[in-house]
Amino acid sequence: MEGQILQPIGPWTPPLEFSTRLPLTIAIVADTHVPDRFKHLHPQLLSTLRRHNPDLILHAGDICAPKVLRTLATLAPVVAVRGNRDWAFQNILPWKRDFTLGGVMITLTHGHGSWRTYLLDKWQYLFNGYQPERYRRRLLALAPTARVIIFGHTHRPIVEWYQERLFLNPGSASAGVKPNDLPSFGVLRIQSPEQVSASIYPLPPFPRWGASSDT
Repeated sequence: MEGQILQPIGPWTPPLEFSTRLPLTIAIVADTHVPDRFKHLHPQLLSTLRRHNPDLILHAGDICAPKVLRTLATLAPVVAVRGNRDWAFQNILPWKRDFTLGGVMITLTHGHGSWRTYLLDKWQYLFNGYQPERYRRRLLALAPTARVIIFGHTHRPIVEWYQERLFLNPGSASAGVKPNDLPSFGVLRIQSPEQVSASIYPLPPFPRWGASSDT
């Protein structure tokens, strides 16, 4: 199934193999920002993802260019949602997807909410700094039945169990928030419907207009 970008428009129903085959290894990528902030994908992203041998790759938005999804799809099938900077995917990708993998209900979204909440977040961040509880409340309301909630937007990696739900933000695959913050991606592992875990994997620092790349 390599080379596929699965169900770019509308709801996605996972193929039967993803519903019945266990364990599952799912790579989580977000906020690649190619080419609006970075010329290429991180030069070590593909090779590092390949070591985990993912069954599926989920992109949580702010992709920015279709070539990013095509490149990731050389490793495994890709499912993506649209982020606030994904003008190239207007009317192509949805803001949110709900699906079940390995018996586990998952919501995939970028996490910025409406444009009104996006602007309010900017204002709150300016005066009060990063407040993870704002995103947690929003995501709980958005995905009340999901066991795993995957999001991006903040560029801050999170693996957190809260109210029996796993919140997973892989961070940005291109850059962290602060100069010393590393880019990163996540891996979600489903051993069974009752055994779900996730990890964050950092990548080396990457200049905004680096010359070499996996793309």
